[in-house]
Amino acid sequence: MTNENVSIVGKPVKDMYGTTFGTVLGILTHIDGSIQTVGVDCGSEGFKQIPYEQFVLQGDVVIYIPGWRIDAQKILREKRLTIKRMKALTDIMSEHGETKSDADLIHDTYKTKLMELDESESKVKDELVSRLNELDNQEKAVKVILFDAKVQHRSDEISDAASESIQMHCNNLLERLSHERVEVTNVQRRIEEMSIESMELTKPKEEMVQESAMTYLDTTGNGMINQEFVLPKPPAENSESAPQIYAEQQDNQDNSSKSDENDWMSRMEQNY
Repeated sequence: MTNENVSIVGKPVKDMYGTTFGTVLGILTHIDGSIQTVGVDCGSEGFKQIPYEQFVLQGDVVIYIPGWRIDAQKILREKRLTIKRMKALTDIMSEHGETKSDADLIHDTYKTKLMELDESESKVKDELVSRLNELDNQEKAVKVILFDAKVQHRSDEISDAASESIQMHCNNLLERLSHERVEVTNVQRRIEEMSIESMELTKPKEEMVQESAMTYLDTTGNGMINQEFVLPKPPAENSESAPQIYAEQQDNQDNSSKSDENDWMSRMEQNY
């Protein structure tokens, strides 16, 4: 265990979108000294033990990375590499037909790996859908608070200062929720794109031969194929904007913070 690992104790924890998460209370180590989990005091939500791999130290702040992002990055990384190897293997087989028997053995291994990843991918997709539902519910709750504050202010139940404070904090929270929603939908899109590519590579040989024959007949004009088989396109990136209630109040400082957060997201992509 290094001094850097020990130094996280007592530091504040924030999520990737700037929300305060808690404070590092301590760490649990394996017999070899490596960190197993990090204990975080989450205030009213109690004490939580979270895997060490879900934390990154940034200056004086410990950044918490949600589990869905760790799982999604792992799936995307492994699937991307497996697909690249299968494509390379296919190229080798087309150039050197005499190696086909040997290549088939490796091809089956990669195909099995893709099928295993598909099972894990299904669980990640469920995580992403669940997180989007949570974000929707949180956004609705914040909007209720924000609107009710406007009613209270109009009825002279709260002061101007209190109304402005509620509006500022609610708008900041809504913006963070919007950032995370865009991040989740981007991951969903990348997973969908890779799934389509994976399906192409794992098609049964008979189906591939049949499609090749259909394509040949269509291009020579000897067939009666009027409709081309087209795989469904992946969903377009949903760059959902922040709600209207706070979008009109964005200023140059907000734009600057978005730029900084985009830089932060880029660094996270490199780390994971």
